[in-house]
Amino acid sequence: MAQRLQRQDVPVEQTWKLEDLFESNKQWEQALNDLEQLTPEVTQYKGRLHEGSDVLLACLNAQVEVQKKAIVVGTYANLRSSEDGTNPENQANSGKVSSVFAKVQAEMAFFDSEVLALPEGTIEQYLEENEELQVYKKTLNDLLERKPYTLAPETEEVLASLGEVHSAPYMIYQRSKSSDMEFESFTTSDGTEYANSFALFEDEHELSSNTEVRRKAYDSFVKTLKQYENTYAATYATQVKKEVALSRARGYDSVTQMLLQPQKVTEEMYHNQLDVIQKELAPHMRRFAKLKQQVYGLDKLQFVDLKAPLDPEFDPESSYEDVSQTILDSLQVMGPEYTAIMEKALKERWVDYADNIGKSTGAFCASPYGVHPYILLTYTGKMRGAFILAHELGHAGHLHLANQHQHIFNTRPSTYFIEAPSTMNEMLLADHLLETTDDPRMRRWVILQLLGSYYHNFVTHLLEGEYQRRVYELAEKGVPLTANTLKQQKGETLRNFWGDVVEIDEGAELTWMRQPHYYMGLYPYTYSAGLTASTAVSQLFKEEGQPAIDRWLEVLKMGGTKTPQELMKYAGVDMTTPDPIKKAVSYVGSLVDELEKSYKLVD
Repeated sequence: MAQRLQRQDVPVEQTWKLEDLFESNKQWEQALNDLEQLTPEVTQYKGRLHEGSDVLLACLNAQVEVQKKAIVVGTYANLRSSEDGTNPENQANSGKVSSVFAKVQAEMAFFDSEVLALPEGTIEQYLEENEELQVYKKTLNDLLERKPYTLAPETEEVLASLGEVHSAPYMIYQRSKSSDMEFESFTTSDGTEYANSFALFEDEHELSSNTEVRRKAYDSFVKTLKQYENTYAATYATQVKKEVALSRARGYDSVTQMLLQPQKVTEEMYHNQLDVIQKELAPHMRRFAKLKQQVYGLDKLQFVDLKAPLDPEFDPESSYEDVSQTILDSLQVMGPEYTAIMEKALKERWVDYADNIGKSTGAFCASPYGVHPYILLTYTGKMRGAFILAHELGHAGHLHLANQHQHIFNTRPSTYFIEAPSTMNEMLLADHLLETTDDPRMRRWVILQLLGSYYHNFVTHLLEGEYQRRVYELAEKGVPLTANTLKQQKGETLRNFWGDVVEIDEGAELTWMRQPHYYMGLYPYTYSAGLTASTAVSQLFKEEGQPAIDRWLEVLKMGGTKTPQELMKYAGVDMTTPDPIKKAVSYVGSLVDELEKSYKLVD
């Protein structure tokens, strides 16, 4: 049985270069202390914002310095915790950051309240008379939009001081997941013993072509999840109750309205994503599932079988170096400026791709302003990892460009748009692979990878979004969110989508325990919005060529200066209607059609 490495035993070339943030933990500690010393530079303007535009500008400029320092300090602690959550020093540093951030946020909370207390029209006047304030126009306008939902200054300051408490559910979930959960190894009928962990199950065992390995790993995985279901239910219920209570205290019509406001998305757009995809995609995905059952010769298709590779004998392996080069080749269409960023990411240790004990599961990209992005994933030697890496590089390229071209306050776009650049890279990778092979089986494999991406975004995350919609509705009605209630809602969501094609067992009902996105507001459904947009824009690349590509690059550089509707419209897609969603679902249907035909032609 292969033993998982301790973090200190991982080859350095397979890890990210955190020295680009801080040379040592001691240097980081000093920066954390310096951060606290910066807040007086902001608080000196407390009670003075009415004095004029120059005072407002000085206060905002002082906040920029705090923000720059906070971003790198927070990113370093988060990345250290993600690379090894079992390390006591990493755990302690995460606690230190939370404590300091809560204090800093509380001290700076006066700003929002004071701006909102200014007489009507004051901010507009300041913006008109002081050209240097224009860079903060978006920030100030976003703040004014929240005015109807802002509480008394004293209350806002208290809420800000409770930042560490408010983030506790997410912290408890992450720490338990990375540090406390232990999964039993399992042995297959041939006597082979396999280790199991969150990362190994989700990144390897669940994707195994060996049904015995897949199902025994699942049994081991679910057994441990069940031991934590009541604790996790209480943790998640606390998160939801907090959000519902805040939405009511602030005077929102619903928690959904509150959570959508920072996304700048209408409720109609939100419901369109959930309703249209569930209704129109289910028949295509059920065909996909039936084909998988047929290929594997299974009496029943269990939930754990859904991610098994459909062509079990064709599972290309590739080194990390080879997939990196393939990705670079596929992104040449984006031009030299973009590909230069990709080359740096892959050659200058922006990516942490080894597995080790305590490492966070899944994959993500952090993009600290003023430095460069960092990507975490676990590369298992399968070419499928190329799509995961390309996805995260899409985030890196997007936010690196935004950081370079926008003010620090204007870099982050709405989460409704954030997954479009990442899934665009997957589209380009798939197109490149299809164009460079004449092997029918390889072509089928690429189609399967595309369907894997649509499954991830249009099924897994979308059904998480549907589950969230159900949970928030129950919470607002005062229904207790027990483990049984959460399992029931997840089970119903899955059964409604899959019908009688897939067996939804208790382990499937526990999938709400596997995803940290539930602690990030209405985030899961946005994956489908991003993929809808990238599907449409990738088609424009083929239809229009360079003009569409140029528009896309401009959109990436715009960062958060426009709403998601405006960004997508600039790229050539109108997301205020269901049409792009329906077209994307239709495209998925065409992939399933080709897949079904491939089995008649190839096998």
